[in-house]
Amino acid sequence: MSGNVVGPVPSELLSWIPPVMLLLSLGAAMAIFPLREDRVRLRTTVNIGAAVLKIALVVALVPAVILAGMQPEFAVPFLPGIDLVLRVDRLSLFFAALSSFLWLLTTVYAVGYLEGKPSRSRFFGFFSLCVTATVGISFSGNLVTFLIFYELLTVVTYPLVAHWGTPKALHAARIYLRYALGGGLAVLIGVVWLTIYAGPVDFAEGGAEGVTELARHSPGVAALIFALLVGGMAVKAALFPLHGWLPGAMVAPAPVSALLHAVAVVKAGVFGIVRVVDDVYGIHVASELGVLTPLLIVACFTILYGSYQALRQEDLKKRLAYSTVSQVSYVVVGISLVTLAGTTGGVVHLVHQGLMKITLFFCAGLFAEVLGITKLSQMHGLGRRMPWTSAAFTVGAFGMIGLPVTAGFVSKWMLGLGALESEHPWVVGVLIASSLLNAMYFLPVVYRMWFREPADPDASPEAWDSSAKAPEGSTAARPGATVVVREPASLLVPTVITATASVVVGLAASFEFAPLQIARQIAEGVLG
Repeated sequence: MSGNVVGPVPSELLSWIPPVMLLLSLGAAMAIFPLREDRVRLRTTVNIGAAVLKIALVVALVPAVILAGMQPEFAVPFLPGIDLVLRVDRLSLFFAALSSFLWLLTTVYAVGYLEGKPSRSRFFGFFSLCVTATVGISFSGNLVTFLIFYELLTVVTYPLVAHWGTPKALHAARIYLRYALGGGLAVLIGVVWLTIYAGPVDFAEGGAEGVTELARHSPGVAALIFALLVGGMAVKAALFPLHGWLPGAMVAPAPVSALLHAVAVVKAGVFGIVRVVDDVYGIHVASELGVLTPLLIVACFTILYGSYQALRQEDLKKRLAYSTVSQVSYVVVGISLVTLAGTTGGVVHLVHQGLMKITLFFCAGLFAEVLGITKLSQMHGLGRRMPWTSAAFTVGAFGMIGLPVTAGFVSKWMLGLGALESEHPWVVGVLIASSLLNAMYFLPVVYRMWFREPADPDASPEAWDSSAKAPEGSTAARPGATVVVREPASLLVPTVITATASVVVGLAASFEFAPLQIARQIAEGVLG
């Protein structure tokens, strides 16, 4: 390939982009940790500069990977017979593009959110390490490389969940760590066991050759290893009954909540499940082993269970957390249907859910910072006081329900088509029931914001919990006033961008580089 140019980058340099992205994020973390708290401008420049460069590098990969079908690869020896491999294929670039775009916006949001608060250098240092781990997960070319970055993500997100240092935050962080380490142990056992039987396992469309041989000769062993791998990753993906860590982790700062749900941890878990099904076992081999139907049933139950639990929550962030438990399982349902439309719907929901859910968590953070609002009973009249944030929340909520022109409608439409084409048409009933439950726990909130009078703390004490306090350092005011309040630009702009994007990807779903079209390419490769 020497001398060839694909897009703006010579082809021989493409393989260096993944390690450069890793080193960029790692270097940012190492530069941020020792900075004094008052070095705000330098810390912000490093953060945002690294995020912008990441996006530029992802864009540079698009012509070669999406258009030309190339798979740039970088490998270094690790263990005898096993390399650490960073490889860019369509699925890895899809995930990396999502994480890079949302990480830039989350960084801008976090800078504004944490203004004047303590321990910002520690926060943004670990924040950048999370970027490093997520980039590594995105571009992992084999199971061993994936395992290393997957476990790194567990370690570096713990301090973010525990950031406030309160007993409640530390307790939630410990629970998260127990769950994540337990799941990681299962993945480790599965990787070692599979490597012993099948040799080093590279990710490949249609499945790894050694795993196909193992499934043919020892289907019981192959199925058990599949259960270990997917069961371990189901912890981060928050599949029932392994979701228990997620609602408690909402005690973390709003940017961390957005990070957990839309960019890193939960997405890393479900991305790992997609990799195991599509690129380790291969969707056809997994179907022949009989492991996809149980996975489909668990995912469908999780969808309904998460929606039901969301309906019962009074705390806004916990309602959104249980909504994530439900929504992320759509991805697992899609890849378990073994149809082109279903796989396309599942893969594209990686992006669509990320855009919608990060919008909702950004809004929750704004409500808490500006007005100290954390509970549903406090949200009366918010459309009058915080119109832009309320509009963004409404867009995100409509997307989660699956109303037309939103990203959520596109995902659910494709999943519904996939279910009808599959051996499991009953899944359509699950999707309909889920949408109805989504409407039940989102529409009343939207109604309160736009059609109820703003809460009066004197005349309506149940609408304002005086014991509820905004996070330390916020500019919160009691929400009895009906005047429009100032929505900080650093928090509002990223929120409006993600809300707008969640509509644009729905309206432009048929465009060449739309997430839906790239997801279809990925699905076609998976199904052969």
